Amino acid sequence: MYEKAKFLPAGDKSLIIEFGDSISPEINKKIRNLYLAIEKANLDGIIEMVPTYRSLLVSYNPLKIKFNDLCSKLREYEDNLDDSGSEPAKVVEIPTIYGGEYGPDIEFVAQHNNISVDEVIEIHSSRNYLIYMLGFTPGFPYLGGMSEKIETPRLKTPRTKIPAGSVGIAGKQTGIYPIDSPGGWQLIGRTPVKLYDPFAEPPVLLNAGDYVRFVPIGEEEYKSILNQVQENKYKVNITLLDSKE
Repeated sequence: MYEKAKFLPAGDKSLIIEFGDSISPEINKKIRNLYLAIEKANLDGIIEMVPTYRSLLVSYNPLKIKFNDLCSKLREYEDNLDDSGSEPAKVVEIPTIYGGEYGPDIEFVAQHNNISVDEVIEIHSSRNYLIYMLGFTPGFPYLGGMSEKIETPRLKTPRTKIPAGSVGIAGKQTGIYPIDSPGGWQLIGRTPVKLYDPFAEPPVLLNAGDYVRFVPIGEEEYKSILNQVQENKYKVNITLLDSKE
């Protein structure tokens, strides 16, 4: 049995459920399981839920459910969380071309860590990354689990524009820019896959609690997938996480 979460008011229409004060897969799993339990219950009055590194924000309609009643109901869900009843996490494969014009900082990452560019690619694409949360821009995934062998500090001066799909490293984190935006992460590659499409349903490709796996591709395959994406014909490969992982 784990320590109970803290239920805190956030204005007059939201509730924050805090599960701890650190970033860890265990805390993220509790957040994901509670999120799924609330979603499954379809409780009247809940408007939106936003999972973060260590908490779950629940927005509600105070005309339909009172704060204390909501807390009591959600506490009941928390007390009855059962991993065996939760949905298996998904692993979303993200095809990525590394280096060159698509990853202009990959050589710096390699030099900083005293390894080769090929080793950077091999290490970066060798594991599943937990999606702790989405933020910064629509659909931007904050990914956990990157190897310390390729940790690299942010750029001293951020770029004013980074192309959508760029894959970057910042300290111990790795992530993907869903849209053109400013940013200070070291760019090591790019994916042709759209992470955010305001006209799609759902508009974001990735979800907190699932995983990302980077799959190295060449330029010919990159251009082929990009054409398919532009014609709405490309489907990302999604598998279920092995229960042993």
